[in-house]
Amino acid sequence: MCTSFLSELMLGQHQLGTSTIVSRSSLTSPTTDTLKAALFLTSATINAATTVYAATGEVSGTGYTAGGVTVTNATAPTSTNSSPTAGVAFFTPSASITYTTVTLTTAFDTVLLYNFTQSLKAISVHTFGSQTITAGTFTLTMPANTTSTALIRLSTT
Repeated sequence: MCTSFLSELMLGQHQLGTSTIVSRSSLTSPTTDTLKAALFLTSATINAATTVYAATGEVSGTGYTAGGVTVTNATAPTSTNSSPTAGVAFFTPSASITYTTVTLTTAFDTVLLYNFTQSLKAISVHTFGSQTITAGTFTLTMPANTTSTALIRLSTT
């Protein structure tokens, strides 16, 4: 998880999942922020210190658009309280992240999840084994949205 995301949550700067809160720009219409996922080369320096999306080190190739793909963001963040001193809040995008018909011949191993609506603010960085792909589909399968497996988890313990 990006360090900047933690304080931005406390400031109310991200609306993940289904929204019941009125938007920052409208007093009557609930909105959800648009999340995006961008892929980065193995040589890129993308980590928890990343604060915003920038194209430096991002993959490029046939069928890939700079900035990545829009993430399906329809699962509401959830929280549980297992004891008076322990609780967990968690969120997983509601669908796998898929890049279709792409050719990315330079090795990549990182995805940056970021908030497109809120000035490209970084949410989380995830690494995986080095990949290349030729005229194919690359899919990042999302984990179950539970306290122990969700993509983003915050704990009071």
